[in-house]
Amino acid sequence: MGTLKAMSASNSIPLHKLVEGLSPTRLRRTLRLGWRSLWLHRLRSLLTVLGIVFGVCSVIAMLAIGEGASYEAQEQIKNLGSQNIILRSTKPPEEQKPTDKGSQSSVLQYGITYPDVHRIRSTIPGVSVVLPARNIREYVWHISRRVDCEVVGTVPWYPEMRNHQVAQGRFFSDADMQERRSVCVLGAEMVPSLFPMESPLGKHVRVAGNYYQVIGVMEPSSRVGKTEEPQESGRTILNRMFIPLETAKLRYGEVLMRRRSGSFEAERVQLHEVTIKVSSLENVPGVADAVRTVLERNHKKKDYEIVVPLELLKRAERTKQIFNIVLGSIAAISLLVGGIGIMNIMLASVTERTREIGIRRALGARRHDIISQFLVETVLLSGVGGVLGVLLGIAIPFIVTYAAGMKTIVTLWAPLLAFTISAMVGVIFGIYPAFRAASMDPVEALRHE
Repeated sequence: MGTLKAMSASNSIPLHKLVEGLSPTRLRRTLRLGWRSLWLHRLRSLLTVLGIVFGVCSVIAMLAIGEGASYEAQEQIKNLGSQNIILRSTKPPEEQKPTDKGSQSSVLQYGITYPDVHRIRSTIPGVSVVLPARNIREYVWHISRRVDCEVVGTVPWYPEMRNHQVAQGRFFSDADMQERRSVCVLGAEMVPSLFPMESPLGKHVRVAGNYYQVIGVMEPSSRVGKTEEPQESGRTILNRMFIPLETAKLRYGEVLMRRRSGSFEAERVQLHEVTIKVSSLENVPGVADAVRTVLERNHKKKDYEIVVPLELLKRAERTKQIFNIVLGSIAAISLLVGGIGIMNIMLASVTERTREIGIRRALGARRHDIISQFLVETVLLSGVGGVLGVLLGIAIPFIVTYAAGMKTIVTLWAPLLAFTISAMVGVIFGIYPAFRAASMDPVEALRHE
């Protein structure tokens, strides 16, 4: 008994002694013993591992979903053009109230004007290109097929400015613009409805009483980001048809009259949207401030809005960082819970195996042997859980993309980070049970029933 008491006299083990004790042969034997011990309690080990599996899986999956959502948002903003400033005409809030039935409605005038564009081009340095556009809500017909559409009167350099290219045919030219030709380019979303069985190129579509020859089809808007604004009645119009701006002026003039479902309204809007391209990325904030000043001086009401994609992009990047931190923190809590579960099970295992620990100590096992055995068991639990969690965490984003159509991005650092944390959880939460097992009095351990 005196010998056994002498074995338990010291409670401190230098770290280098613990490392030196793990020779390859001893380590293999310790791994074998640890695996055998865990296999004896398979169900308990499995339930303990599940905490780590779901923790690691949630870290990877949530970061992948967050990364995908952030990527889509940033791509939509980038496709508006980082060097662009977008001006949009908007109804002043006090003008949006509905008029009483039977009252004589006057023509509502608001929005961006041609003099505004002239002032911006002539007084603000750094403005290289200006892209004006008029938007008219109309029905587009082909024989008996009809599509609710936004007719966009714009200029030939629209595809380059808005990064929205032509997929088939061509965009209209300067000659089409100057001669006010009745030509159009259809958005890809409206082609299946109007021309389900044939190519639209060379065919004609009707808008009100006017016919337009189709000379091109744009690429799908999903490839350039869904940047359309909600239109009247709160719906988003994805169908767009592009015609030369001069043709739009000839067909519609400046006063737009709408008769729909028994209602009538008239609006005088010169330009619904103007895109300004700045010569360099560094000048965008300064030009945006100058544009705001020019419009504030010449508009009594706030009948416009200014969208600066560069500012939105910086805001989106900041939101992405916050989003990743929040998602990572939530997922890390799952790993923490899994680590607490490992500690709880290992403490229970120490209590159950008290007599085994006493016998091993009596047969000559040193304290670092006991510590190594329990640490190996916890690392095995967290390691196996980490591997399974990584595999499941990589699979779930693909399932989400396939089932829900959401874009997900699994970055290389997410699985590495999740697995590293799971391994650290195993070591950290296994240290206390291991040292508690090693610090047992061999005499008391042998007496334990």
